[in-house]
Amino acid sequence: MFRATVENLLDNALKERDDLFLINLTISADNAIKVIVDGDQGVNVDDCVFLSRAIEHNLDREEQDFSLEVMSAGAASPLTHTRQYVKNIGRTLEVKTSAETIEATLVGANDDEIVLEWKAREPKPVGKGKVTVQKKANIPYNDIVEAKVMIKF
Repeated sequence: MFRATVENLLDNALKERDDLFLINLTISADNAIKVIVDGDQGVNVDDCVFLSRAIEHNLDREEQDFSLEVMSAGAASPLTHTRQYVKNIGRTLEVKTSAETIEATLVGANDDEIVLEWKAREPKPVGKGKVTVQKKANIPYNDIVEAKVMIKF
């Protein structure tokens, strides 16, 4: 009952702010509520406050004791939703599949797959030495084991 109430309050708040989307919701046995969200333009403190108030102000502490934590998905957190890939087009990702790990620029994302581009050094077809070639890969979401944004300073 308590979980359903929290989920309903969170769904209503996210409908009001369609630029935000849920990454994870956990409610422990002692009613510690942990909400992780992301946004199409990122998440700021005001966004977390908005969601926190939407949940907390509609629950009765007299009826149910709880703690509430609302946070954004961290910069180093793996990407888990299609919308996260879309918002990171143009950035460098490290994508692990069961076959390989690729560090490349995300150039496209749709409902089925992502498109990566990168440069690689390969042996020349004729003669000695190497040549730089442009590579491109379409990777279905089902094949991705883990994908993270590479933060460069």
